[in-house]
Amino acid sequence: MADTTSSITAGAIPAPARESDGAWGFTRAQLVALGVLVAFLAISPYVLYPVFLMKLLCFALFACAFNLLIGYVGLLSFGHAAYFGMGGYLAGHAAKAWGLTPEVSIIIGGVTAGLLGVVAGWIAIRRQGIYFAMITLALAQMVYFFCVQAPFTGGEDGIQAIPRGNFLGIFPLDQDMAMYWVVAGIFLAGFLLIHRIIHSPYGQVLKSIRENEPRATSLGYRTDDYKLMAFILSATLAGVAGATKSIVFGIATLTDVHWSMSGEVVLMTLVGGLGTVFGPVVGAAVIVTMQNYLAEMGAWVTVIQGVIFVACVLAFRRGLIGSWGRC
Repeated sequence: MADTTSSITAGAIPAPARESDGAWGFTRAQLVALGVLVAFLAISPYVLYPVFLMKLLCFALFACAFNLLIGYVGLLSFGHAAYFGMGGYLAGHAAKAWGLTPEVSIIIGGVTAGLLGVVAGWIAIRRQGIYFAMITLALAQMVYFFCVQAPFTGGEDGIQAIPRGNFLGIFPLDQDMAMYWVVAGIFLAGFLLIHRIIHSPYGQVLKSIRENEPRATSLGYRTDDYKLMAFILSATLAGVAGATKSIVFGIATLTDVHWSMSGEVVLMTLVGGLGTVFGPVVGAAVIVTMQNYLAEMGAWVTVIQGVIFVACVLAFRRGLIGSWGRC
């Protein structure tokens, strides 16, 4: 297996120069970027509004989860809002109706999204290209209309007044600063997990499938199994992001499961850079910051988003981070 993996990687993916390697799978440039990211997480709540930062981190994790699928497997999903939104609904219901602690509620949201990803992925990965994208969109719309009708979701009112509760049953999260550190920890753990996945032997196979699936198949890999596992992992992490967001804001609504949310995460990933480690984080920061500080402009925010998207496609075809240095 190791020899086969090496053959795929050598044939389909150019190996990075050994002298540029850093530690833990990060290149030197990525280690510097990671240090900047950790410093930002540590300092920013004392400078910026913690609730805004928590929203940014939730969407950054969502974008990283989506990038795992499209950037490293080459599968474009137009239905990732289903996992993000259902994770939020289940976490909110678990915290409010069942009285569970926030970490258990978030785990339930992630597991629910993962199980949904098993079903959706098993159906969708049988097709490729635009057919795969349309199947994921159709399945996501089915989830949306389920959320409209299901009693526990609250319909158009959503689940409101979701309690933050006590982390591990000990530490109260009523204060925004306390909640921020939990969200930052969840984001950093998810970010490092994704990095480990894409730099593992499994991740190398995913990249080879993206580059040349017939060749990977000819070498004996069951590519559908690899793609399904990537789909499940991506859906699970998207569910964790949605669950965390519902606990932070105390509400889960149809907005998070609507098709437009799938469009937003596509935009975040493209702006930051497909197939890059830090690109989705930067893309999410750009879009969330713009939505937050330009909210008073109303519908013009959407127009500005479109302009930014067109500018990135024309001037930064690999996204901001991808064009800057493939970080």
